[in-house]
Amino acid sequence: MKTVNQSMRKKDAMQLVTGQPVYMDDVIPQDCLIVKLLRSPHANAIVQEIDTSRALLVPGIEAIYTWKDVDQQGRRYTQAGQTYPEPSPYDRLVIDRHVRFAGDVVAILAGKDEKCVDKAMKLIKVRYEVLPAVLDYHTALDNPVLVHPEENWESLAPVGADNKRNLCAHDESGAGDIEAVLAGCDVVIDHTYHTRACQQAMMETFRTYCSIDAYGRLNVLSSTQIVFHCRRILANALHIPKSMIRVAKPRIGGGFGAKQTSVCEVYPAFVTWKTKKPSKIIFSRYESQIASTPRHEMELHVRLGATKDGIVRGIDLYTLSNTGAYGEHGPTTVGLSGHKSIPLYGKAEAFRFVSDVVYTNHMSAGAYRGYGATQGLFAVESAVNELADKLGIDPFVIRQRNIVHEGDVMPAYYGQVNTSCALDRCLQAVHDNIGWDEKYPVRDMGNGKVRAVGMGMAMQGSGITSVDVGSASLKINDDGFYTLSIGAADMGTGCDTILAQIAAEVLDCPLDNVTVLGADTDSSPYDSGSYASSTTYVTGKAVEQCAEQLKQKICQVGAGLLGLDERAVVFAGDAVTSEDGTQRATLAQIAAASQCGSNTALEAVVTHSSEISPPPFMVGAAEVEVDLETGEAQVIRYEAAVDCGTPVNPNLARVQAEGGILQGIGMALTENVTYDDRGMPQENSLMQYKIPARNDIGHIHVVFESSYEGTGPFGAKSIGEVVINTPLPAVADAIYHATHKRFYELPITREQIALAGQ
Repeated sequence: MKTVNQSMRKKDAMQLVTGQPVYMDDVIPQDCLIVKLLRSPHANAIVQEIDTSRALLVPGIEAIYTWKDVDQQGRRYTQAGQTYPEPSPYDRLVIDRHVRFAGDVVAILAGKDEKCVDKAMKLIKVRYEVLPAVLDYHTALDNPVLVHPEENWESLAPVGADNKRNLCAHDESGAGDIEAVLAGCDVVIDHTYHTRACQQAMMETFRTYCSIDAYGRLNVLSSTQIVFHCRRILANALHIPKSMIRVAKPRIGGGFGAKQTSVCEVYPAFVTWKTKKPSKIIFSRYESQIASTPRHEMELHVRLGATKDGIVRGIDLYTLSNTGAYGEHGPTTVGLSGHKSIPLYGKAEAFRFVSDVVYTNHMSAGAYRGYGATQGLFAVESAVNELADKLGIDPFVIRQRNIVHEGDVMPAYYGQVNTSCALDRCLQAVHDNIGWDEKYPVRDMGNGKVRAVGMGMAMQGSGITSVDVGSASLKINDDGFYTLSIGAADMGTGCDTILAQIAAEVLDCPLDNVTVLGADTDSSPYDSGSYASSTTYVTGKAVEQCAEQLKQKICQVGAGLLGLDERAVVFAGDAVTSEDGTQRATLAQIAAASQCGSNTALEAVVTHSSEISPPPFMVGAAEVEVDLETGEAQVIRYEAAVDCGTPVNPNLARVQAEGGILQGIGMALTENVTYDDRGMPQENSLMQYKIPARNDIGHIHVVFESSYEGTGPFGAKSIGEVVINTPLPAVADAIYHATHKRFYELPITREQIALAGQ
């Protein structure tokens, strides 16, 4: 292959590294209204009265909107960027009189500059009726305090939701007699694991610009992963037709799932629709920390039974998930905690997976890379690591005895067949690359320091089965270059480049001959958006098929120019030739012919959805140095092997893997969202919320053990999410080997390690 499986430079690389104006605030007009939000200091309260009279007198203030400007009995909406009908409940208003977490919106202010808006915000007087708050998610279900008592709360999908029980979702699935199987096991690991909420902490905070175009339509330019879903969300929130809204995205400064939720778009949209004036909102880092969509806090009870030889016979998992004040992504994230962890163990005779998602008066959770699989894999993989230690079997050996293989049916993965899998080779590669036999389990380094190793494995998916849609439009232009239009959002992942590589491979042309446009609801073909690890696999396949169709059309026109039958010509990349090569019509000639007196449009549009979601697989091992006196733990080496099918761009895939591993290490050791007794998040800046930097860890090494997925473009599967999942169990197990104490809660802090080492 000439372009696929080649490490091509990202199309936007030079613009980004040289600081060219590509992000939202770089490219919009600066003369617009500044929008800011007044937020509640209470976790649960009713706004009794709000006085904006003095604030409205501040020079430069355009408007202040409160709950009085929003129909409190009208239909609610969800900010979750999901395919309609959304599994997430409709439980929001643009401004609600009932504020449900400390940070919920009380008023929208718009003015000519930040100074006047900040001044006006201080002059607003609010009288609250403070209500009891549900701050412990263990007590949320059937609590007498209801987070959503309103009658116009609505669940569009049968996810087991009941707002009168504080229940956002409930589900049960299984196969076999799990109780009988566990009763017959030689050993059962039975523990409860706890993963706290953690923030995506992307460098570019939430931001949106809105204006009214010449046709009176609302134009929205937003840093979003989901332009089409965002259009629907805004239409539902503002109660205006979707035809009156256009949503486009610029370059995105990171998303990691946070921008799969329309966190900020509705507020400037509301202002602009009301005033008919352009406006923008840019969240501060403080707002992004206290009023965004962190990973769901989950408690996972695992019972894992096995034979004395380490064969896993049954897995029983119960997950309790805290969705916070609103239900965005609550019903869907929880499913991955079981359905993307249990299937790794292919010899299990039975499984049971039960889940509850509850409302609390905390900041609402949302989508974050890994999307629930991260939490489930920490629990299940940690249980397997404990099983290995209890039986005296090497963790790599016990997994080789149990893993799912290509061709296996996976009951816990919705009965899907494992169509491509190199998990066995991933295990061997990581085992050898980290020097496991020489380092396992721990070495004394002197001076109170030890070095220990731990490992874990993971799977994810490639899009949502029979739901996600990817589309591509391709046309040929003057001189024979191509324009690829997509609805997927490049959020730093390089998908514009990767999709162009797929098109260039089919069309046998240089990568620079394919220009990319996207994503824009007015001009892009429909695409669900960039989430669920769907872009390369789902949209990439649409691009491949689209390029094949365009190639056929080019051959038709070329054959006409040569006076030959279509079956007698060959596509040669830069031309269409006769079979013997003696006659030739260049792409430039063909493009010109299609633009003069032609009845054939040299363009193609393809929409694609997949009936399966082939999982990528990954194995990771961490070497961690622990100071037993201070409790400091540093990952000095991390080895990983990934099966993502055919890596379309190995360099970009490697960067994805390295970034995901770093995020997973942060979740294991430092990242945490905690609340004070009033329900206010305490980590409200990057000074308090500790994300790891590249110099906080040692060497990360990633290799690819490729399988071939026949349903993907050139054999590709996904890579974006699976890469975050292995560091959690790997680091936790390494710390156990260092301290001889198991930790069932993340993050594992220095204080905990120091106390364990005493």
